[in-house]
Amino acid sequence: MPEPLSLTGHDLTPEGVESVARHGAMATLAPDARERMAASRATIERLVERAEAVYGVTTGFGDLATKRIDPADARRLQENLLVSHAVGVGPAHDRETVRAMLLLRANTLARGQSGCRPELVERLLDFLRVGIHPRVPEQGSVGASGDLAPLAHLALPLIGRGQAEMDDEWITAAAALARAGLTQLSLEAKEGLALLNGTQQMTAIGAMALVDAERLAGTASVAAALSTEALLGTDVAFAAAYHAARPHPGQARTAAELRHLLRGSGLQRSHHDQEHKVQDPYSVRCAPQVHGASRDALAYARRVLEIEINSATDNPLVFPEGSDADPDALATGHGRVISGGNFHGQPVALAMDFAKLAIAELGSISERRIALLIDGRMSGLPAFLVADAGLNSGLMLLQYAAAALVSENKVLVHPASADSIPTSANQEDHVSMGSIAARHARDVLRNVERVLALELLCAAQGLDFRVTDGLVAGEGVAEAHRRIRARVPHLDTDRDPGPDIDAALELVRTGALLDLLPA
Repeated sequence: MPEPLSLTGHDLTPEGVESVARHGAMATLAPDARERMAASRATIERLVERAEAVYGVTTGFGDLATKRIDPADARRLQENLLVSHAVGVGPAHDRETVRAMLLLRANTLARGQSGCRPELVERLLDFLRVGIHPRVPEQGSVGASGDLAPLAHLALPLIGRGQAEMDDEWITAAAALARAGLTQLSLEAKEGLALLNGTQQMTAIGAMALVDAERLAGTASVAAALSTEALLGTDVAFAAAYHAARPHPGQARTAAELRHLLRGSGLQRSHHDQEHKVQDPYSVRCAPQVHGASRDALAYARRVLEIEINSATDNPLVFPEGSDADPDALATGHGRVISGGNFHGQPVALAMDFAKLAIAELGSISERRIALLIDGRMSGLPAFLVADAGLNSGLMLLQYAAAALVSENKVLVHPASADSIPTSANQEDHVSMGSIAARHARDVLRNVERVLALELLCAAQGLDFRVTDGLVAGEGVAEAHRRIRARVPHLDTDRDPGPDIDAALELVRTGALLDLLPA
């Protein structure tokens, strides 16, 4: 069982999100976070008692912010908010995404700037503990006042409404609570708004896609090294001195990985002095530059997500009396509430648009290496990587599939953040579309995982024709080749490629080749 997490609202990482979402790690509310939440809650209760105008507490929402609400209706206002905003559409998110959303919502509330009781965070963590996963449709958020519709669906089961997946079946939230021995909560002033104002859909998808994409970039190095050997490409272009002359971090790292994977290669020595191997096509020679640029873009996305998952993205935010974050709160004698726009998803939207482009490029260049491998005129290998081409089509269609996936990605990488459609009667007149950017980044990632799986199959097949007559591949390449062949036998005659593709895809998705890279 993974190490448990203590939520403070300040130090959660994408890896921590993955440990809870995928691997079942437990999470608890840190004692100091509980204290901050209690102070924040006390501030809200005092403001309600004084009948002060506080957005979403004693007023309506969005364009209805000018409508005053009687304090006696505070509870009803919050429950109405959840019910009315649960308008998500489309397929439901998978279990791991919902778990990530539950954790991230709990973490941002743990900062103690949303004015809700600690009981809300504890109940969200209860859901993770007992396996109540609310039904959250993927579509319906414009990423402006946060991911309103998805987060409303996420929160509905707290009050016994909506649907949830539990024990691999969909049941009503009320039934799920009863099965787990939990009671539904009655929301107090501000708590409904605190539950659904935020960026936790886009950041949940983004955090999970990020950790997968970083692993994928490492696997891309292994695939490129295998293809380099199968194509009798030269490692001269990966020299450390050459890359030090243009010291982008991702480029230097990728070149170092390629050198490590190719170390001790007899194939390299066999053609180093051949004139025709002075330079290779760009998809081989420029792998460090292209893969490296993608890695640097992913590093930017990581910085944005690490800030965002530990931020207060609610509105309004609560600053209790004497709050270190707001010296002016001390002067009021009772704390204060500030209304602004921290829920706007633009930072994440831009980062996810950048990330999906970076991920797509790993697939684009991989497809070009596949095309080289199957083209006997370019590679010097048997046509379509099969000994008896003509009678057999070999791996011809693997390049077709890769081309289709890469073409689809060209549509998906259109920047979602470049669009904005005003909502709430033009009160919310610029929106981020961040959830769309994040979902497309996830979809691009899944496509590129398949492209790299196809490259591994083609490169391994090509390498089978090279490691003969006593020639050996580089140490890392040879071990990667052995692991592929342990799952996928050499293709002698045409067979159903589906199981081979599935086996290679499993290697990619599990990161089973990453230990071959230098530490």
